[in-house]
Amino acid sequence: MGLHRPDRSPSQRYRFEQFQPYLEAQGFEFEYFYLIRAQDDQKFYGAGNYFAKISILIRSIFKLWFKSFRAAQYDFVFVQREAFMLGTVFFEKRFARKTKLLFDFDDSIWLQNVSEGNKKLSFLKDASKTQKLIAIADMVFAGNSFLADYAKQFNPNTKLVPTVVDSDNYKRTIPVDKTKICIGWSGSFSTIPYFEYALPALQQIKAKYGDQVYFKVIGDANYYNKELDIKGTPWSSATEVAELSEIDIGIMPLPNDAWTKGKCALKGLLYLSLEQAAVLSDVGVNAEVIQNGVNGFLVSSTADWVEKLSLLIDNPQLRLEMGQKGRQTVLDRYSVLSERAHYAAYFNELLAL
Repeated sequence: MGLHRPDRSPSQRYRFEQFQPYLEAQGFEFEYFYLIRAQDDQKFYGAGNYFAKISILIRSIFKLWFKSFRAAQYDFVFVQREAFMLGTVFFEKRFARKTKLLFDFDDSIWLQNVSEGNKKLSFLKDASKTQKLIAIADMVFAGNSFLADYAKQFNPNTKLVPTVVDSDNYKRTIPVDKTKICIGWSGSFSTIPYFEYALPALQQIKAKYGDQVYFKVIGDANYYNKELDIKGTPWSSATEVAELSEIDIGIMPLPNDAWTKGKCALKGLLYLSLEQAAVLSDVGVNAEVIQNGVNGFLVSSTADWVEKLSLLIDNPQLRLEMGQKGRQTVLDRYSVLSERAHYAAYFNELLAL
C-alpha cells in the first residue's frame, strides 16, 4: 500500500517490487493498492492544478475508506512510506486495528520535504507523521542504520533492511575500453541540485582533461549545462541499464545534512552493480557501502573530488579493479539474491506475532 502504482516509484521498486517474484515462490500473495494513477502524476506534482489535486484527494479518501472495511481479510498490510498524502495517520490506524501493519521507509521522511509543485500546500503535511506510523506498526523496515536508530526510539521491532539492486538485471552492456571516459550521474529532476554539488570539481576536470572526458546526466531530460556540454537524458525502465552502462565513473555528490544521512546509497549501488568505478560523498550510509580506495572512493571536498576523479581517469586498471570489487560488494551485501531470504523471514516473523 502506498501512493504510487507499480514501477512508478524508485522506493517501491527497489524496496519491495523486485522481491515479489521470490516471495510469491515462497507462497505469499499480494494485492497492490495505490492512490495516484498515471494520468494524475503531472497534476499532482506540478504547480497549481488545485481543483485537480482536490479531486485526487477526495477520490483517495473514498478509496481508502472503503478499502479499510476489508482490511481484516489480509494477513498484513505493507505500507511503503505512507498510505495517504496528508499529514494524518487516520487511515493507517484503521488498517492497524484490523490486521497487522508493516511500515517501510528509506529516507529521513520525518523531516518536512515537499515537492516544489506543492510548496504552497505544505501546511497539510505533518512532520511528526512518520514517528506516529512507526509507533502503530507491528514491524518496521528501515533502509539504513541511521533510519533504524531513529525508528527504534518509537518501535523496538525495527529491522534494518538495506536498499538493494537486482544484480541479475543490472549488468553492464557497453565495453569498458571506450576512447573517451564518461563521468555520469543518475537521479531525477528533483535531485539535480545534488549533482550540481560536484560542478566545481567537474569544471576543473574538464579544464584538465578536455576531450578525454565527457559527462552524462540521467533522469532529467530538461537539464542542460553548456560549459560541460551536458544535455540531460530521460529515465526509462526500458533503457535504464543501457544508459547507465555508458558511464565509466559514477558519481554521487551530496551535502552533509540530516536529510542526506537518511539516503540509502542507491545511485552508488547501481554503479557498483554495473562494475563502474564509483566516487561518493562521504555522507551517511555511503561510508558503510564503500571501503575507501578499495571498491570506490569517498570524498568530502572539491579537492578530494578532483584528486580521486583524476586518479580514475589516469588509471584504467584501477577503474577495472574497483568496478569488479564494487560488483562483489553488491553480490555479497546489497543484492536481491543476498537479502531475499532475510526479507521473507521477516514476513514470516510478522505473521507469527
